[in-house]
Amino acid sequence: MDKSAARRAAFARRKVAHDAGIGNAGYLSEVLAGYRGVRLAGYMAMRTEIDPLAAMEEAAAHGPVGMPVIIGAGQPLRFRVWEPGVPMIKGEFGAMIPEVGDWMVPEIVVVPLVAFTRSGGRLGYGGGFYDRTLEGLRTARPTLAIGFAYGAQEDPDLPLEPTDQPLDMIVTETGVAADFS
Repeated sequence: MDKSAARRAAFARRKVAHDAGIGNAGYLSEVLAGYRGVRLAGYMAMRTEIDPLAAMEEAAAHGPVGMPVIIGAGQPLRFRVWEPGVPMIKGEFGAMIPEVGDWMVPEIVVVPLVAFTRSGGRLGYGGGFYDRTLEGLRTARPTLAIGFAYGAQEDPDLPLEPTDQPLDMIVTETGVAADFS
């Protein structure tokens, strides 16, 4: 299966899970509680992504939280400091980002995804933003990548490439699906 076909199938599974309203960030909050005060980055859910907002709000009470900002095609993401209530605007691809704020470098990145494998493989949207970002962060210091997804997004046969950055942990609405950290 090629990446386009894998994405189509995963988007369909994710939409069913999302429409069923089964997603919540409870287990993500539990995982992040073990890293209180560590600089982390989350994301603002769009379309049918599982929503990490409750976990991000809780984490922001204990330390800095950033949100990803797309700077340009072919470039890694940057992360702008976020806290509940800051003014947000639409960024690239419709993702909500803080309107203003300082930049930060996270040590933990909560990663949205289209599909995942139990061995830490991740299929994203195809722009390579998170792969470039994680590669750069990991070159500078150890960086924990936590994939957050619906369990229905699991696919053991993803067409992965050597440039695809692996996840260290996968959290779903039902628990920690895998932990390689």
